[in-house]
Amino acid sequence: MEAYKNASLAPAERAADLLGRMTLREKVGQLTQRLYGFACYMREGDSIRLTEEFYREADRWGGIGALYGLYRADPWSKRNFDTGLEGALAPKARNMVQRYLIEHTRLGIPALMTTECPHGHQALDGYLLPVNLASAASWSPALLEEAAKVCGRQLRDMGVDLALASALDILRDPRWGRSEECFGEDPVLAAAFAGAVVRGLRSQGVDVTAKHLCAQGETTGGVNASAARIGPRELREIHLPPVRAAVEAGAASFMAAYNEIDGVYCHANPWLLRKLLREEYGFTGVVMSDGVAIDQLDAVTGDRAASGALALEAGVDLGLWDTAFGRLEEAVERGLVSPDRIDEAAGRVLELKFRRGLFEEPYIPEDDRWRGYTPAVFPQAARLAEESVVLLKNSGGLLPLNGKKCLHILLIGPNADDLYCQLGDYTPPVRPGGGTTVREGLERWIQAHESPAEISYRPGCSRFGESGPQLAEAAWAAGEADVILAVLGGTSSRFGGGAFQDNGALADQEEVSMDCGENVDAGLLRLPGAQLELLRRLKESGKPVVIILIGGRPYEMAEIEAHSDAILYAFYPGLTGGEALAKILFGEISPAGRLPVSLPDHAGQLPVYYNYKDSYQGMRYCDADGPRYAFGSGLTYSRFAWTLTAPPQDTLDGQGVSVTFTVRNAGDRAACAVPQLYLHRTQGAVTSRRRALCAFGKVYLEPGEEKAVTLAISRESLCQWDAGMRQVLPPGKIEWFLCDGGETLLEGSFAAGA
Repeated sequence: MEAYKNASLAPAERAADLLGRMTLREKVGQLTQRLYGFACYMREGDSIRLTEEFYREADRWGGIGALYGLYRADPWSKRNFDTGLEGALAPKARNMVQRYLIEHTRLGIPALMTTECPHGHQALDGYLLPVNLASAASWSPALLEEAAKVCGRQLRDMGVDLALASALDILRDPRWGRSEECFGEDPVLAAAFAGAVVRGLRSQGVDVTAKHLCAQGETTGGVNASAARIGPRELREIHLPPVRAAVEAGAASFMAAYNEIDGVYCHANPWLLRKLLREEYGFTGVVMSDGVAIDQLDAVTGDRAASGALALEAGVDLGLWDTAFGRLEEAVERGLVSPDRIDEAAGRVLELKFRRGLFEEPYIPEDDRWRGYTPAVFPQAARLAEESVVLLKNSGGLLPLNGKKCLHILLIGPNADDLYCQLGDYTPPVRPGGGTTVREGLERWIQAHESPAEISYRPGCSRFGESGPQLAEAAWAAGEADVILAVLGGTSSRFGGGAFQDNGALADQEEVSMDCGENVDAGLLRLPGAQLELLRRLKESGKPVVIILIGGRPYEMAEIEAHSDAILYAFYPGLTGGEALAKILFGEISPAGRLPVSLPDHAGQLPVYYNYKDSYQGMRYCDADGPRYAFGSGLTYSRFAWTLTAPPQDTLDGQGVSVTFTVRNAGDRAACAVPQLYLHRTQGAVTSRRRALCAFGKVYLEPGEEKAVTLAISRESLCQWDAGMRQVLPPGKIEWFLCDGGETLLEGSFAAGA
């Protein structure tokens, strides 16, 4: 028996044996992921067939390295409940692909199945979560890990090998359309969530491709895939912590990012992909390209084959939809790339296949067991939605509303009764009744609790259109109400129509139907359309106005603040967002979210991230202060009392220290405190950040309950990257600040370093 068929041997040994039996073309075939998986089949009623395109690709290369997006469903893929894979058709299609590769190619090598999982599975009946920015607003990585386990279980049941999980991008410019995919503006918070999502998915037997590597969220002017004009220190301090967290959590793969860093494309950066990722961080898995990104290296090489060679030599192992990797045979013949590098990359892909057991168990049961993953059965997504809503303003204790009173509530706004505005980008079609809008959530809460409150609903205005007669109707309705709930914001829904690029990003909108999402970058951060005018009319009524913002990025807050009595911010809360908001509005639960990103008054203030450097007076202009709401802000329906019990001690031996305190719920409602510990080094090797998060927690407390909490300050939090880019622990004074809700509660200082 050939060694590669011997399951008792180590995956690396089997891969080496198989590699020795392969032709150059077959090896290159293992590095390709050119096919769009959703184009590899055609559905005809209740049956499916594989396409000629799939057969040609498999026959040309003697196999396929990986197949992207077989289950993907959305307007770009043109797959829906009539044309896509639902029920038992999904595993059937997967098995058909594997059977052909095993039975009709010389070596019978199965393919890796890769799929999008940026906030749940982008498939028909996929288990969906709130977007990353919302999950981060929960400040509960443990809860996201539990929710990711549910996603992983569904992916496992569908035979997915690699879940492409957005986990690495840091939100440094909210004009960027992909803000929703980030875990916020802070590296410590983002790293905690990156590790959580990787661990959750992996725990169910699904490997993870963490994306994007790296600094894509830095941007130039908020423009997608633009240059990150930063140096190595900013890269290490801000953008690399989530990468290392994903490595430590066991990510099997990383996807390189489109952007360049200081003039070098990530796909052509051997320092990033080899020296840092592999040598320094110890990563041993597969590096995948982003969609058609290798072809875009033509901007450097002017030669498609040379572009493939450049990416491969830099450290990319597996392509995605590009044509450049398909010309690697030519690149070898021309001496542009070493055959040894082909073997290295193909060996990694094969080793992953052996490790996953694809040669022993290439097929999965052809049933619909994977369809049972709903929020009703698995409530983790619903809990994330509930804990992610951030209360920013509550004048006079307007919220929660008293559901026992006969309130006349005017529910108004373009996002009040639209499910897709709650879901974000990379979202599949949802079955009727598969989710709950804000209107539905409120109506169901009133009915379930036999509340005498009454809801009147008016759209008020379109989401993106100019003002019209609806505004006059809204003004009249406001005068009849006791309280106004204005549900405003935008959407990343692709279901409004548009054209798409080869990589799936939006190319053009037929009419404006999105204000966020991939390639939907904004020069302004105002509420779209006539929504601000609607808000002014509502406030003129003299009735209390509660604003519920649903969006994928921060909006300008100056006018929103001025025309509101209370503000709730919900970053695309998902299928159960309407239920979560109803529970919060009527006080069944207390708001538990805190901002993972700072909110500006005006776009002209950007950047407004909180962790700016001591070397300048950050966030200050002669005509504006900011931000309006800082990172970490958020209110509850209760109040807390904090007592320091053990401050950090001087640490001259370079070890980490900790701070211990008690927190007591001094109010009459159960609520969550979110202690956040920040550091500021007043002496050091290089400039310090004005404040930098080093640790955080989340504590649920019943009324009157008190708990002791210890937050550890790691040694790394005390270190700096010096002028020679060495990580050192310089001696000096360090200030610490314990905060919650945007307020400093306890503070002090200690000495660190020899």
